[in-house]
Amino acid sequence: MLTRKGERVPPALFRRPRRRLRAGVVQVGCAGAGLAAGLILPNLPPTVPLPTKDATGALFTIGFGVLGLASVIFSLLFLVMQFAAGTFSLRLTLFRDDPTVWRTFAFAVGVFVYTITAALAVAHRGAVSLSVPLLAVLLALVAALLMRTVQIRAFISIQLAPCLNVINRRTRRVVDVVYRSPYRADREPLDLPAPVSSILWRGRPARLQEVDVSALVALAARREAVIVLRAPIGAQLFDGDPLADVHHHAVPERLLLRHVLTGPERAFAQDAAFGFRLLADIALRALSAAVNDPVTAVQALDHAEDLLRRIVGKALDVGSAADARGRVRVVIPLPSWEDYLRITFDELIATARSPMVLLRLRELLRGLQEEAPRPRRDAVAARLSRVEARLRRRSG
Repeated sequence: MLTRKGERVPPALFRRPRRRLRAGVVQVGCAGAGLAAGLILPNLPPTVPLPTKDATGALFTIGFGVLGLASVIFSLLFLVMQFAAGTFSLRLTLFRDDPTVWRTFAFAVGVFVYTITAALAVAHRGAVSLSVPLLAVLLALVAALLMRTVQIRAFISIQLAPCLNVINRRTRRVVDVVYRSPYRADREPLDLPAPVSSILWRGRPARLQEVDVSALVALAARREAVIVLRAPIGAQLFDGDPLADVHHHAVPERLLLRHVLTGPERAFAQDAAFGFRLLADIALRALSAAVNDPVTAVQALDHAEDLLRRIVGKALDVGSAADARGRVRVVIPLPSWEDYLRITFDELIATARSPMVLLRLRELLRGLQEEAPRPRRDAVAARLSRVEARLRRRSG
């Protein structure tokens, strides 16, 4: 995706992620470490012996206390998700997807397993080393510090400005990597023969979240093929929908699907348009009759302007990736300038009644029109004329 001809794909952004797998591995690893420590540490020679009764009571107390920590995490998770969905957007899952939440949960599970295992291991002994309960106390303090971090993240996730900043930052990360070339006239599409095969999506409804571009390029190069994705990143896939066309030589379906990541909802990792969708959602919800908060809509537009100004002078038709010999092997559809404007403005212009929002839209569009290359100005001008017409009707 997303490179100029012959460039290598940035591996940190366009490799297939393993976040769900990593979260599971961390939880299993913490539980395993707690079990091992609970079995090994009580068998060490007690340099400072402690009565078993006192140690066992302390271990059980700490263990079940830390287990309550996991309950608090899930309570926060439920409340923050409910608040964000009702206030900002149903698609906003910043707190739920925060790795700190799941790592803190994994650590709490590990502490619980350690304390209970250690307590059972020393239950019938006369004395136990002081290091066994001391380690439990230290782990409980670390868990408390992690819980404080989770609470701070939860508070941030229910505040408007930090949420907008996170959306902006994550979208900018993708935009700055994908769109690096200065504006040029759109290139002619590749002249390809009829596809030798079409890959269809089979399974339950899903969103196309990410594509391992480097792996697809290598796969297509080995087969002397060209893979053209039919669905853009973030597209909704239903059973039987076309996912990709393969040209020149066939590519096994199972190998292609191995390098495509899907999920129930859109994700930030490679979906540059997702941030624009979220900002538009927040602005639209703020302008609804139930909320009527034009200041929030203006704040969302401020961030949308920052992102649009980053791409207004960039080439957007960069959805082809080449192999080491410079031959295009993978083509991925990317949003056009018209797509970004449609997502950001069309629904807002149609629903905005607040003079504050309309004036901000006019200012934003005028600035974009001045910065945009000439071929992109007509699309901005069309929306600017609609905003000005609405302002005239309100003033008239």
